[in-house]
Amino acid sequence: MAKKPIKKTIKKIAKKVTKKSAVKRAEITPLSFNTGWSYDPAPESADHVKLAKRYELFINGEFTAPNEGKYFDTVNPATEAKLAEVAEASEADVDRAVKAARKAYENVWSKMPARERGKYLYRIARIIQERSRELSVLESMDGGKPIRESRTVDVPLAAAHFFYYAGWADKLDYAFPGQRVKSLGVAGQIIPWNFPLLMAAWKIAPALATGNTVVLKPAETTPLTALKLAEILQQAELPPGVVNIITGAGATGAALVKHPGIDKVAFTGSTDVGKIIQRALAGTSKKYTLELGGKSANIIFEDAALDQAVEGIVNGIFFNQGHVCCAGSRLYVQESVAETVIRKLKDRMQTLIVGDPLDKNTDVGAINSKMQLEKIEEYLEIGRGEGADFYQAPCPVPKKGYWCRPTIFTGVAQSHRVSQEEIFGPVLTIQTFRTVEEALEKANNSPYGLAGGVWTDKGSKIFKVSSAIRSGVIWGNTYNKFDPTSPFGGYKESGLGREGGLHGLKPYLEMQT
Repeated sequence: MAKKPIKKTIKKIAKKVTKKSAVKRAEITPLSFNTGWSYDPAPESADHVKLAKRYELFINGEFTAPNEGKYFDTVNPATEAKLAEVAEASEADVDRAVKAARKAYENVWSKMPARERGKYLYRIARIIQERSRELSVLESMDGGKPIRESRTVDVPLAAAHFFYYAGWADKLDYAFPGQRVKSLGVAGQIIPWNFPLLMAAWKIAPALATGNTVVLKPAETTPLTALKLAEILQQAELPPGVVNIITGAGATGAALVKHPGIDKVAFTGSTDVGKIIQRALAGTSKKYTLELGGKSANIIFEDAALDQAVEGIVNGIFFNQGHVCCAGSRLYVQESVAETVIRKLKDRMQTLIVGDPLDKNTDVGAINSKMQLEKIEEYLEIGRGEGADFYQAPCPVPKKGYWCRPTIFTGVAQSHRVSQEEIFGPVLTIQTFRTVEEALEKANNSPYGLAGGVWTDKGSKIFKVSSAIRSGVIWGNTYNKFDPTSPFGGYKESGLGREGGLHGLKPYLEMQT
């Protein structure tokens, strides 16, 4: 009599296992997007953007020709068409800019009441908001990023940083109680090409709020929004020399770093260049902050909301074509859900639209330059040569311009170069793990330590994992969320110092007890 219930129990268990297997198979069945339905083009007009044929250097409140009369072209990476000629600053031009900044610091800016300095920052923020459409279109034309990102992320955040630091200008005594603070003097600032206007705001706003003056050098491939910012500074009637913007390539940046009239260097860019700057400043009294490269780990646990996590993966690595120092370029997925996550990710990649950055439908725009595209393509060959499995989104790309389809590598080892080195493009490496300890060991096995992500429905696990990862910023169940009140920066080869928030004021101040 006891055998019948046992048989029934075995049958019930077998049915449950069969049902679970069927559900699992259904979860990983590829989706078909061949419906014949597609988006109509939705281009943003560029008619309202007024571009000059030639842009000069912005020194002492005026646009002025370069000393040696040299210019270079800036091009639209989506069309390869020339946008404008831009002045190339020589050592003599750098010297002019630094002297103008010093004069403005000693005679005007350092003597101005803090609340008045704050008013200028507020004014700049408001003008950025008023000219946001122009700035966002120009950012996409010069840099290749989708207009959706320029319009909803870059430009609003740039304005937000000026608003935020405007509020701190007359409250520095409250920011650092028990200490007397004093501005440093002239800050030399060098910014990259991936977030041109936003990086300018990150650098300029805290420097001005703390009473310093600035010489800024934007990247040579994306100088136009920085030069538009110079127009905004004129419109805001900022005193001449408080902010100077000089354009050029590496030689211009090197001259700025080495200039004896600079009190503080702020650099965002590659780790290799950061090391060169660090060596150049060794033995000097100059303060410096370096926000460098990254190879951030994005960790998906089996108890995570997987559909939400897949969206986070896409946002983490394909946002701004992967031109993000904190991009989640290393994906670690718990083994039990790895097959499902990868299948869902490939399905999602089929929906991504690569194309015209000014089209509102575009998800992934153009690679910033021909040189950067060649670097990415070199890493794609390296990954294949290392034996990793290669998958690209099957989307069409324009024939002209610089393009790379969203790419993932599976079957990757920790020792693979594509897993260890920063590619700075829409390329994701995927590995699996079984335990929390294994995930942490793999995540920390990197020369970089800038950012990371943790996906789980357990709050305690988020705290445990995030506190054990040696990275400056860790997101929980989200990725690439920025706010001017939050500090940003890394460890190891990802640099030193912090930008943003209260922490972003300290590098521009001398603390006195």
